[in-house]
Amino acid sequence: MAENKLARLERVNLREQWPDEAVDFTPWLADEENLALLGETLGIELELEAQEKSVGPFRADILCKDTVSGAWVLIENQLEKTDHNHLGQLLTYASGLEAVVIIWIAERFTDEHRSTFDWLNRITDESFHFFGLEVEVLRIGNSLCAPNFKIVSKPNDWSRSVVQAARGQISDMGAMQLDYWREFLQVLNGIGGTVSGNRKPQPQGWMEFPVGRSGFQLHAVMRPTKQHIRAELYISKGKAFFHLLQKQKQDIEREFGTDVSLRWEELPSRSASKVIIDLADVDPGDREDWHRQHHWLATKLNDMHRVFSPRVQNLNADDWDELSV
Repeated sequence: MAENKLARLERVNLREQWPDEAVDFTPWLADEENLALLGETLGIELELEAQEKSVGPFRADILCKDTVSGAWVLIENQLEKTDHNHLGQLLTYASGLEAVVIIWIAERFTDEHRSTFDWLNRITDESFHFFGLEVEVLRIGNSLCAPNFKIVSKPNDWSRSVVQAARGQISDMGAMQLDYWREFLQVLNGIGGTVSGNRKPQPQGWMEFPVGRSGFQLHAVMRPTKQHIRAELYISKGKAFFHLLQKQKQDIEREFGTDVSLRWEELPSRSASKVIIDLADVDPGDREDWHRQHHWLATKLNDMHRVFSPRVQNLNADDWDELSV
């Protein structure tokens, strides 16, 4: 019987990946894809509002909005163990910004600071939420490094609160997103393509649709603050499938035609990858332009299903030779 060799999972020094907290880590985290990774960990859809946001004489690292509730989300970073100085700064910033979701990210939480966040979650009312997360970077052999967030402190009823928020009142942004997707699904069904609009809209910035294989989805995305919409193939199963599709890039782009420009995003810091079609300089908040936007999205989703569905169903990860990339 052949021996199954297993590699060791190695932790990488954070300073090797991000030498400087302000210059390297904060801009990295503020990137849309990395905020999405953080949001997936917490169960929040985050949208960047500002980096180095001024609060009196201080500057907060990252300020976001929860796109479902409309709540402010404050993120404070440090690439070492937690300390009293950062805790004091964070509470000062939270007070000045009236943030209701406060996230502290560090290499390691001391027992005292974990206990402090647990205490804050107990004594504050249900409109405030404190999260403590440890960040680490992992690698297997000579593979690319991958970030990982671990929650060490969170509100006791967080999972229940998320469900209740989804069922209860939503922000103006959430209401607009619901209307946007309701009308989009009508257009999607109206054009009679392969992609079905028989889905339930949610107050969020994207919708998922199947493409014929587990680990692959089609996404319709709208970003009001970014002034763009997009259709994308989302690959959650690692890099092998992305690179196998990329080998077919010339044929794939020929099938889409010369009027479509594809963006191939490997997302090296994440296990996921994307192939994207953008429509820039549009305002998803402009209801008078919705019909045009919805028709564009519906058409591009069906085009992506037509081109990618037969391909993803035939992919075999064993066909990818990592050393040839």
